[in-house]
Amino acid sequence: MTEIRDSHPPTRAPRPPLLTRPLLLRFVSIVGASTSFYLLLSVVPAYATAGSGGGGGGTAGLATGALMLTTVVGELAAPALVNRYGYRLVLAAGLILLGAPALALTWSHDVWGIVVVCLLRGLGFAFTVVAGGALTASLIPAERRGEGLALVGVVSGAPSLVGLPLGVWLARQAGYDTVFVAGAVAAVAAVLAVPGLPDRIRASGRPVGITEGLRSTELRRPALVFAVTAVAAGIVVTFLPLAVPASDTGVVAVALFVQPAAATVARWLAGRRGDRSGPARLVLPGLLLSAAGTLLMALTGSPVAVVAGVGLFGIGFGIAQNATLTLMYVRVPAAGYGTVSALWNFAYDAGMGAGAVAFGWLAAGTGYPWAFALTAAAMLGALAPALTDRRTTPRAAVR
Repeated sequence: MTEIRDSHPPTRAPRPPLLTRPLLLRFVSIVGASTSFYLLLSVVPAYATAGSGGGGGGTAGLATGALMLTTVVGELAAPALVNRYGYRLVLAAGLILLGAPALALTWSHDVWGIVVVCLLRGLGFAFTVVAGGALTASLIPAERRGEGLALVGVVSGAPSLVGLPLGVWLARQAGYDTVFVAGAVAAVAAVLAVPGLPDRIRASGRPVGITEGLRSTELRRPALVFAVTAVAAGIVVTFLPLAVPASDTGVVAVALFVQPAAATVARWLAGRRGDRSGPARLVLPGLLLSAAGTLLMALTGSPVAVVAGVGLFGIGFGIAQNATLTLMYVRVPAAGYGTVSALWNFAYDAGMGAGAVAFGWLAAGTGYPWAFALTAAAMLGALAPALTDRRTTPRAAVR
């Protein structure tokens, strides 16, 4: 008897949806927090410098350093708070702490008052990125992780693309108070989207604690490489408006647009490329391009070199962002996403804060061009962990 076979080819299982309602609501809080953060990021250091009678790089670095100090402290504490109180409460508290204190800047020009505001906003930003980051990773299907994280990178990168140059432009055209109020409203209004988010998500696998994550070389290596690139990011947003000659003020606005634009596009492309070839292969190119762009920024007197430098740095930084974060997520079970979010953001903000403070001291003794060149050389110190990650399998799990 002739065997009857089905002539239709087997159907491929449909891909799980990416843009779910919870993820779209999460995008609202991402945009609100990022807008508030980036609108003020370059404006507050300039405001602090003006308030101190032109106190220079040390005062500007103090403002950014204070912001990043409580950010890194809050990032290490946030996973435990999420475990106890859930995503919604920690995320809402973070948005309020990020936005509301900015209003105090409308009536205080005292340097130490500015520092206190930065400390509070840093704590709020820490809660939003750690609680929100772990929740976002849980809302993305594992089969579409690279694509999903790339999309999140675009959503979070768009406010930086607009916010950095817009904050500087608004401060000059409408005054500092306008920027501070806009930053406060952006963060606080985003709280309205939080009740629609899941409060807790059942995660598979064994949880990975902060201490264990810090001990793991599989997580430490990409975090260290990313921290080095973040050092230069903190320098760009804090000191580029001060390093470029006053006659070239338009160059600063262009540069602060080009850098996040390049980073956003590169982050998206790196996510798609990483799904095909593995994110480990992209860590080293991200580091090298970031260092090359930082070196080019040493030519502060050349508008073309400055814009080209921040563009090159932005490409490297965007690649490093996506590659290191994806690499860290694939190395832990879902129950460890909170720790990965905390460690990666810790690397981000510790690098930015340390870069801002150290660069201020360095530039005071060497001048801005030499300070940029020395920073680029120091970034190459992360070549060893970048090369090691390039040779390891991207699927090695934390044990």
